[in-house]
Amino acid sequence: MDIVRDESVKKKKRQKQILLTVCAVAAVVAVTIAVSRLPKAVPNVDFGTVWPDTVKRGPMIVQVHGLGTLVPIPEDIRLIAAETDVRVDRILVLPGTPVKADTIIMELSNPTVEQQALDADLDLKSAEAAYHNTKAKVDSDLMTLKAGLATVEADYENAKREATANRELAKIGVLSDTALKASLAKEKELATRYKIEQDRVAEATKAIDTQMEVQKVLIDQKRVLSQLKHKELDALKVRAGIAGVLKELSAQVGQRAPQGTILAKVVDPDHLKAELKIPETQAKDIALNQPAEVDTHNGVIKGVVWRRDPAVQNGTVTVDVKLEGPLPKGAVPDLSVDGTITLERLDNVLFVGRPAFGQEKSTVGMFKIESNGKYANRVQVELGRGSVSTIVVMRGLREGDQVILSDMSKFDNVDRIQLDR
Repeated sequence: MDIVRDESVKKKKRQKQILLTVCAVAAVVAVTIAVSRLPKAVPNVDFGTVWPDTVKRGPMIVQVHGLGTLVPIPEDIRLIAAETDVRVDRILVLPGTPVKADTIIMELSNPTVEQQALDADLDLKSAEAAYHNTKAKVDSDLMTLKAGLATVEADYENAKREATANRELAKIGVLSDTALKASLAKEKELATRYKIEQDRVAEATKAIDTQMEVQKVLIDQKRVLSQLKHKELDALKVRAGIAGVLKELSAQVGQRAPQGTILAKVVDPDHLKAELKIPETQAKDIALNQPAEVDTHNGVIKGVVWRRDPAVQNGTVTVDVKLEGPLPKGAVPDLSVDGTITLERLDNVLFVGRPAFGQEKSTVGMFKIESNGKYANRVQVELGRGSVSTIVVMRGLREGDQVILSDMSKFDNVDRIQLDR
């Protein structure tokens, strides 16, 4: 009888344990479900760490921004190259020094150029001497021909007078027909000789002119060659060529430089342009003559778009801005600058400051601050045309609404935040 009672007690204990376990599991599930249904806690954000802005309505200036440098205008840059193979003997001016057009920057040497200049001078003098010698000879020959022409002319005139007289004598019967015919024949002969001598002098004059022109052409060739060699000789003294500042010096004393090597660079620091790098996504609406402003960090200069590079490099488009007005102090070539180009003016639009991750013509989530200033709720905002610091609001906000522009990506999992002031 005792054995039966013990088994009954054990069975009741097991049933009780199973019941308690089931109740415990049910209680845990119930608590979990209840907790999951509780509203999530609103995260707190220090108001001093966010960047708020108010939605406005009115005109908005559409601008693009880019970084860049000041560079000389191409026509105010002179790259000085070696005109022949040279050796650098002396450097007289260092980079950064103001120069005039005739300032000698360095002195070069090339014995071959010096010898060629001397030979060219001698060839020119030889050609000039040959010209004068030839001219003296042909002038003498021409004078001989002219003397012969004068003699024949005198004989011809005498024969004409004699023939005329004989005609009169023959008419009165004093002179025979034979004598008259002889005088007329002599006149005709001398007339022919006179014409031939005239032609000889004329042809000789033309030949002399042609011969002397050939000599003149030869002299001109020698003179041009001499000038070229002297230009190469003069180029051994390297001059600035324009007034400005010696920007770079690419040679050292004793260095040998082949023809075409760039030796120095001179720029005019008073004629600069801004070369801006504009992101390709913002450069599509840039056109010539649009107004721009360039900040040199020591003053702002107004200007206009002068050139737009048709190619894209490293995600940017190069835009040249022609500067107008005097440059501020410290504006020198290669100075880093900030540039802003004005594209257009939009009238009577709803706009707000550009959010941290707000691209134009997109829809983004932004936190709108409640009227009491204690909470901010996420709203979907459709954005339109963007500028450097502002962007058009198409839908989702109204004039006077306050929104947070700063980066709120760490709160992407919540739709409401509390602002601690």
